[in-house]
Amino acid sequence: MIHLGSNVLADRFGASRSALKDLLWIVAFSLLIGALAQVRIPLPGSPVPLTGQTFGVLLCGAVLGSRRAFLSQALYLAEGAAGLPVFAGGSASVAHLVGPTGGYLWSFPVAAALLGWLVERGASRSTGLLAGALALADSFILAVGASWLHYFFRVSSSQAWIMGFYPFLIGDILKITLVGLSLPYVLKRFDSRH
Repeated sequence: MIHLGSNVLADRFGASRSALKDLLWIVAFSLLIGALAQVRIPLPGSPVPLTGQTFGVLLCGAVLGSRRAFLSQALYLAEGAAGLPVFAGGSASVAHLVGPTGGYLWSFPVAAALLGWLVERGASRSTGLLAGALALADSFILAVGASWLHYFFRVSSSQAWIMGFYPFLIGDILKITLVGLSLPYVLKRFDSRH
């Protein structure tokens, strides 16, 4: 049975949900984040590059729902810590989880789960609600990343926001817009076909 009543896009595929399908979604999105991490633009004055990772995290939460999104992002962190070249620029190591980008990385599972939880409760049905949910999840990632720079790298609070929050806003607004406009459209198209 296809779950037409579900607000989670991943639940709409296939006749039923299974542990194997969930595992495939989780692994696929962990690898997608790794691929999007290779889109890396260094930012002057910041130890944190602009990457495609946050787009993937937002897409993951929006498509998978809370539990699968959390597990997918946790798997992504484990892949990088284990030495798979999935972090920005094809790098890998535990050092990334404690370096300047660590706050962003650690926030990924929570941000994806938060967004997935909001989607499960209907945020994906409305462009406005979804945009708010996406902005909340994205702001969480940026705030944790900037706070990480402040607390663990002894950067002043204002400097942490200048280096770790503000430079990402324009790109993240574009990411939010892309996911926010496409997901409700896909769900409506899916509903109209069944």
